[in-house]
Amino acid sequence: MHTQEPNKPLSSANWTQRFRLGDGSITVGVKDCIAVAGYATACGSEACDATPAAEHAEVVARLLTGDYTLTGKTNLHELAFGMTGVNTHTGTPINPRYPLLITGGSSSGSAAAVAAGEVDIALGTDTGGSVRLPAACCGIYGFKPTYGRVSRQGLKPEHSSLDCVGLFARSLPLLSHAQATLDPDFGQTPFAAQPALEDLRIGVYLDGSVDWMAQQIQSTLAGFNLNTQPASLPSFDAAYQAGMTLISQETAQANAAIIHHPRLGADVQARLMAGSQITSQQAAQAEAVRRQFKGELAELFERVDVLITPALVDVPLTRQAAMAGQQDLNLSRFLRPFNLSGNPALVIPIHYAGPQPVALQLVANHHRDAWLCALGQHLITTYSSILGANHVLA
Repeated sequence: MHTQEPNKPLSSANWTQRFRLGDGSITVGVKDCIAVAGYATACGSEACDATPAAEHAEVVARLLTGDYTLTGKTNLHELAFGMTGVNTHTGTPINPRYPLLITGGSSSGSAAAVAAGEVDIALGTDTGGSVRLPAACCGIYGFKPTYGRVSRQGLKPEHSSLDCVGLFARSLPLLSHAQATLDPDFGQTPFAAQPALEDLRIGVYLDGSVDWMAQQIQSTLAGFNLNTQPASLPSFDAAYQAGMTLISQETAQANAAIIHHPRLGADVQARLMAGSQITSQQAAQAEAVRRQFKGELAELFERVDVLITPALVDVPLTRQAAMAGQQDLNLSRFLRPFNLSGNPALVIPIHYAGPQPVALQLVANHHRDAWLCALGQHLITTYSSILGANHVLA
């Protein structure tokens, strides 16, 4: 079923286009940098080509073979190149759970639409935390798979050494079900088939978080009463900076044709201009950091089964501050390094933490995607009184 609704008003700034495609029972929003045949892939920008896509992105085609209905294209930070979700062209989504705070970006509309109950799940993309940050800000689940496991065919930009198609959902079983559709090798092995929780080896990395956030994470983990140990990652800060270097260079290269377009947002244009100045030597240094950091993680995962970090460093920016132009790239401190390394990462909100968003990030070794999601569900089921996982978003 394919029904266009050209005259239907957008229910919120969460959406750039509305339509119905498919006849499944699970509703899906698609970030507007992912191709849906017959609709423009505008990337939240008036500078992009508005020609309708000739074919679906592979992830869209896969969903349409299952029990899914696409209901529209979701808004995003322009060109998927920003962390706040502010967009002067297409509107700025409101965070349904924390309306005074940003939704996070770049997959702002996808996160807000899921958190508001407008769709069951949504597709996003994650190049430097762009699924996991909005998930944490909006109090929902967000997943970034192992780099390369999920097809990027039909995405803008076409090439990226960091980017992954990710998912948002308000329940982890729903997210895992959709991930199995996107990734045929995902499987859904129950965690009960894995080592018992009391045998789980957990590495914890908190360096760089503000005191109150570190205390929230430590308190949560203490409630689990599991085997935890501090994780040492000497190249973590360098990995963050290397991720910034590569995303800036790759995004500038991908958008070279529109870098001087008069309709390009000033904030994005400034970052593209800066990215265009990155030298091949700087990129080579970033790649060297990538190799070093991946080696450190490989050694770490010989000693631990899963790494846990905060998803957020501190309280996110207020919506008002972000719309006035304030930036805080440190928002992605705990997220961006795992785009560089390519590890799968899952964000789990802690709904009992208080009046501000707090979330765990779980990171596993490469290709342990299904295991990681199963572990997340097992933790939610076992420790619901700590995580507040059954809290229903209003």
